[in-house]
Amino acid sequence: MSLASDVKVLWRARGFRRLSYARLTSQAGDGMFQVGIATAFFFDPTHATSGRSIAIGFATLLAPFTIVGPFVGPLTDRWQRQRIVLVGNLVRLALVAAIVVCVASGAPLWALYTLSLLALSVNRFLLAALTAGIPQVVPPSELLAANSVLPTLGTLAAALGGALGAVLSFASPASSDTSIALAALVGAGVAFGVSSWLTTLLRRTELGPVHPLERLDFVRQVRALFAELVAGVRHLVARRTPMHALGVMAAQRWLYGILFVAAILMSRSIFGDSGSGTDALAKFTIVLGFAAIGFALAAVVTPIFGDRVDRHRWIVLCLIVGAVGQGLLALSTETWALLTTAVIVSFAVQGSKIAIDTIIQRDTDDEVRGRAFTLYDVLYNVAFISAAAAAAWLLPDSGYSAPVMAGLVLAYVLAAAVYSRSPKVATRA
Repeated sequence: MSLASDVKVLWRARGFRRLSYARLTSQAGDGMFQVGIATAFFFDPTHATSGRSIAIGFATLLAPFTIVGPFVGPLTDRWQRQRIVLVGNLVRLALVAAIVVCVASGAPLWALYTLSLLALSVNRFLLAALTAGIPQVVPPSELLAANSVLPTLGTLAAALGGALGAVLSFASPASSDTSIALAALVGAGVAFGVSSWLTTLLRRTELGPVHPLERLDFVRQVRALFAELVAGVRHLVARRTPMHALGVMAAQRWLYGILFVAAILMSRSIFGDSGSGTDALAKFTIVLGFAAIGFALAAVVTPIFGDRVDRHRWIVLCLIVGAVGQGLLALSTETWALLTTAVIVSFAVQGSKIAIDTIIQRDTDDEVRGRAFTLYDVLYNVAFISAAAAAAWLLPDSGYSAPVMAGLVLAYVLAAAVYSRSPKVATRA
């Protein structure tokens, strides 16, 4: 099936349509929020001038959520997911308002990091709830299509939201980094508010879980969450295929994270004017735009091969494609190489993600599905943080090292070889 036909079929389902409205609007806000944060943290000429400082920034924003996430995430299996999305977006709206005040008043950097950390943490929680809710609004036979269409459209929505930063950069070259950050953050706040309203179109119980928690006894539930998380991990290990899928996701995210940090540094030093944060941001946004093309291609191509290539083989194939794309950057530092690599590697990452999401949803029970995607988010963040730390030590301040890029190619091939030997069928109790 094509992307257009998949959307046509899925759009007939009321629940899927309304979940899509809320998710796409929310992720458009994510894109604008990320532009504002990137301008303030990673493209300000006064700091984040090296891989090490960028790694510190990523660790500050993601590490605490990685620690707290496992205790909060299992609630997606007990709290109404519709309420998580509704309240979560309202909380993010309040946090963005506080960040705007801090940016406008020149508040200390630690205050921006703290508020941004909270906003990003809520975002990962929302995405886990929305992903876990997909099987509640589409039949099992359409899960692959839903996992191809919705996350990819969400990525494109985030890219469109993020493009606001590039438009401001090109249209107002004399604008300060602060003004661009403020415009993007205000736009994000509006999007979060609209997403909250759109979420009310979904029934309270429409996204599950099947057996929600009736009331919260905090102390008892915190203790129960430990046991539930452990039980969730045991469930995934016993089923085998979901845990192997999580492992290959983390490995691929680690490789992509090194490329991501390299692209930021290269946008500042090789492709951009090192003295201008807005110029570097504009260049990096172009890189992200090409990456969005890869994401979109994955959404079109993956369903076409869905009936011809099983999920396991598709992931292996995507890893090989990622190796090919990464190889281009190992051979050249030209702009065309980075942009082409962005398209191909993003296609490989998104193509794998679609299959990985489907495997996890297909081979886990609804009672633990939220915990599965919470573990997904934790591994996702740990992989990205460790990739940023590795990039800090491996990459020069220019962001480019031919040996490192060649090493990433070999790592993709190794990951493909290892995963090709993993089990293809889940173990059932």
